[in-house]
Amino acid sequence: MGKFVIRNVASGIKFDLKASNGEVIATSEVYTALRSAENGVQSVKNNAPVAGVEDQTVENYETLKHPKFEMYTDKSGEFRFRLKARNGEIIATSEGYKSKASCINGIESVKKNAADAEIVTEE
Repeated sequence: MGKFVIRNVASGIKFDLKASNGEVIATSEVYTALRSAENGVQSVKNNAPVAGVEDQTVENYETLKHPKFEMYTDKSGEFRFRLKARNGEIIATSEGYKSKASCINGIESVKKNAADAEIVTEE
């Protein structure tokens, strides 16, 4: 089972969603308050399992309603995803993946792990 790890960073507070193997599969923006980070975690828990995947790596892709995962290629040609909540806000992002298949696996891992992931706050 995955877990959300909320932690302090130099500029505020952020969270990572880790798979059962300890790998980070999604990360948040930096928040200014712990409560905001906790709300972000809850938003990922609520939205990830029901979000569709909008594949922006293909021409004429179908635009999906929120919540959704947007899969895209970054400036260096790597595949990435971002999870958007019902209100269109980005609530989690991925690392860069060399292959599209790996990026899809990352999305599936977030969908599978987010709902019942425990929440751990690191001091």
